[in-house]
Amino acid sequence: MSNISSQEQAALAVLKSTKVDILEAALVAKEALEAGRGRVKRARKCIAAGAESLQKQEKTVTFEKAVEAALEARKDRRARTIWDFRYFCKRFMKRCKGLAQRRVRAITSAECAGYIDMAFDTPRQRQKARMVLSGVFSTALKRGWCSENPVAHVEVPRVMEGRIDVLAPHEIERLLEAARRYRGGKCLAAVGMMLYAGIRPHEVARLTWEQVDLTGSSISIQPRHSKTGGARLVTIHPPLRRLLENCPNTTGSICPPQWLRHWRALRRQADFTYWVPDVLRHTFASYHLRYFRSYSELQYETGHRDSNLLRTRYVNMRGVQNAKLFWI
Repeated sequence: MSNISSQEQAALAVLKSTKVDILEAALVAKEALEAGRGRVKRARKCIAAGAESLQKQEKTVTFEKAVEAALEARKDRRARTIWDFRYFCKRFMKRCKGLAQRRVRAITSAECAGYIDMAFDTPRQRQKARMVLSGVFSTALKRGWCSENPVAHVEVPRVMEGRIDVLAPHEIERLLEAARRYRGGKCLAAVGMMLYAGIRPHEVARLTWEQVDLTGSSISIQPRHSKTGGARLVTIHPPLRRLLENCPNTTGSICPPQWLRHWRALRRQADFTYWVPDVLRHTFASYHLRYFRSYSELQYETGHRDSNLLRTRYVNMRGVQNAKLFWI
């Protein structure tokens, strides 16, 4: 010890005060100096940067907490949007064991891809699930709970779009007859609007009779009610006018409370054991194009941004029978 200088003895005292093994403390100091290229000032900057990075890494929450924050951030969205977001998140946590308590900063892109495949079965479901999951991590990223959005590196599930068969005339009549009988015709206006105006089921559920202008032959779809967020005026054609004029109630909401439940029950009463989502909208589009022969007019009526989807998926001329009779 006699060969150790007073400065070296002071250094040993400093290392001992850390209450860490002196050799380990010395090795850490050596690594810091090497990272600083032998310069003390630079070594201290490396230590500070490392401490800041570690603090960021440790600042995170569970996936369940991230979902709650994402829902809070979306509280001003439409009720259907919030419902869908909550449903997909709950299904993720239900089907993916341990996900709810996983720290979001630790979740990788590969795990995200696995969660999507595990929780959802069809390409379309997985496509939407990826979007919802990305939304959760987007909120987490803004809060500083993760350093990147791992879903950004997950390939978007490919959905093969196929043409949907339209309803045949006898099926249309069967559905309308069931709508006239069901609950005294309380759902008749909604069914007519989906069939003869191409309005979506969730859009018609938000409509009121104040938005129906029989004098001007139009129905006003407000931005907050439409799927795409755009307003549009939908034409009331003669067959829809006759249905609306014969409806038992023309005040308040177009649909009765618990509309989707009634809509399913009505279809069962009409003996539709299998129902393709949006088939009425596709039937409307096909008959409209066959009779009016205008993609631009149909695009305006349906609220699409362009006619590409109409051309590739919506319109099915093979199932159209006597388009003139449909519209008179």
